[in-house]
Amino acid sequence: MPFSIIPILLLAIPLAEIAAFILIGREIGVLWTLAMVFFTAVLGSILLRVQGLGLIARIRAETEAGRVPGRELVHGVMILVAGILLLTPGFITDALGFLLFVPAIRDAGWRMIRSRITIMAPGGMKPGGDYRNDPRSGKNPKGSIDLDESEYERDPDPDSPWSDR
Repeated sequence: MPFSIIPILLLAIPLAEIAAFILIGREIGVLWTLAMVFFTAVLGSILLRVQGLGLIARIRAETEAGRVPGRELVHGVMILVAGILLLTPGFITDALGFLLFVPAIRDAGWRMIRSRITIMAPGGMKPGGDYRNDPRSGKNPKGSIDLDESEYERDPDPDSPWSDR
């Protein structure tokens, strides 16, 4: 989505929400309209909590298995956006928010995003990387100094404003 469309959306979405409020309020009444908005906000917060806790468990399982939880992290962002949309008063934002809570919709979003992002994990090695410069390999690369705690001492800086003078 090009960034030039964002200002248009910032104007169009509130206007569409106002129109939806007017149309729905005419059909079912103002009190029922407000009750529906309140109900969707409460339901959205419950869904956010339930799906968020399940997502945290899946991220933990992927991490413990040694895999990068890229899909789960993208799902987490989508669930967060869904929760924000449901807490925002309005019927159009509620519809978009409920759609983002559907796992199949999030998977479709993941498939669209996956080719455009790079997921990196700490401890990985770049393609064609040299394992000899990896400190975990046990080899001491040229120019590296290996000290024990007993071989290094640091005295406080007397010019420091935090020193006890």
